[in-house]
Amino acid sequence: LVEAWAYNGQVPGPQIRVKEGDRVRVTLKNDLPESTAVHFHGLELPVEMDGVPFITQPPVKPGEEFVYEFTAPVGNAGSHMYHSHHNAAKQVAFGLLGAFIVEPRRPRPIERVDVDYTMILNDGAHGYTLNGKGFPATEPIVAKLGQKVRIRFMNEGMMIHPMHLHGMHMTVIDKDGWPQPAPWKCDTINVAPGERWDVVVNCNNPGTWAFHCHVLPHAETEHGMFGMVTALIVEK
Repeated sequence: LVEAWAYNGQVPGPQIRVKEGDRVRVTLKNDLPESTAVHFHGLELPVEMDGVPFITQPPVKPGEEFVYEFTAPVGNAGSHMYHSHHNAAKQVAFGLLGAFIVEPRRPRPIERVDVDYTMILNDGAHGYTLNGKGFPATEPIVAKLGQKVRIRFMNEGMMIHPMHLHGMHMTVIDKDGWPQPAPWKCDTINVAPGERWDVVVNCNNPGTWAFHCHVLPHAETEHGMFGMVTALIVEK
């Protein structure tokens, strides 16, 4: 067990998933021993909803509440995040982070997939983690042979993590929520702090495939794999 600061008692926080044009209201109640705020990373919002203490709002002090209310912008669909923007090196590292997905009103053909999986990378107080856990506690991605999987990489940490998939390539479709001019292929993608990359994997190679950060101390020790490691399981 580790100490965590969490939104709604979970790390990462609840995934917020809306459509372009939806009205969103998020109430932040601060039960921490210090001030905080929430920034909706990647969303193009009115300045008073940007969640940066001393620039766009006062800090939300212990015991106080603040209501964020906005319309999910049309034309700003994609993979975004939310996290603390106050003492963030501590608060985000302790778990104050989550995914904010804005679905397009008219999805592109390349976005039509069978499995949609969000992978939040972090490297703070809880170690090297994927969705708040380190291997062997990480959750595998499971798909059937012939299915397509969308993976939404989100780096909430303070280090770069090149994510490498064995056995199959990834087709990169989006960067920070914006479509790529032309999709491109890779088996390793560098995810820097704050970045989001969306990829699609055509699961055409059955088996249990390693999926890990390729900064090797983030994924392996003399005792075996740990940390930023999971598996993509392609079932026949």
